[in-house]
Amino acid sequence: MSHDDFEKEPIPGLPALLPEGEEIKWQGSPDQSAIARNVLHRNKVAAYFAIVAVWQFSTTLYDGGTLLAALTNSAFMVGLGLVVMAIIWWFARAVERTTIYTITNQRVVMRFGVALPVTFNYPFKQITSADVQSIGNDTGTIALTMKEHTKISWAILWPHARPWKFAKPEPAIRLVNDLNQVSQILSRHLKAYHQQQYVPADVSLEESTDAMPANLQGQRA
Repeated sequence: MSHDDFEKEPIPGLPALLPEGEEIKWQGSPDQSAIARNVLHRNKVAAYFAIVAVWQFSTTLYDGGTLLAALTNSAFMVGLGLVVMAIIWWFARAVERTTIYTITNQRVVMRFGVALPVTFNYPFKQITSADVQSIGNDTGTIALTMKEHTKISWAILWPHARPWKFAKPEPAIRLVNDLNQVSQILSRHLKAYHQQQYVPADVSLEESTDAMPANLQGQRA
């Protein structure tokens, strides 16, 4: 995985220097453990391989096989499970290391891409609202609701998109720590921007426990 494109960034996470009057208010990345657990379903995958291994061990003995044969059959599944868990750990780590979310006083910027780095700009003028989804321990996701004309593919955004919103995907600051602080920063500057622009939009930051959609699209930097 090459980081040459990252090294060209004048400011980490940003493709260019900020214009005069724009300031960075927060930068952060997804939490590796949260990505592995909530995006890649680490615990469910581990449980699946454990159940299959126990089933193979039990059925081998039930069918009259020896203890050695039972251990051999189950050991293969255990080994395969360990390989899959290692891949999950590596990918979650790669997502954490290659992703930088940036909140300025005028926009949200997302730089991500394990294989192919891309950067998306979401100016505040395109953002109508944001929903906070906590998973506990002050960790969670902030999904951005965009204006109707803003569109982008869910597959391009993944995993930086609100879960289960395929038809009208929403870009998301995904599984970051210090969720309360980050949501307050975004709420404060998003509302301030719309007030300055005299836009009577429904700009809100609401906490929700389930995923609900909105139209999305970022403009590529």
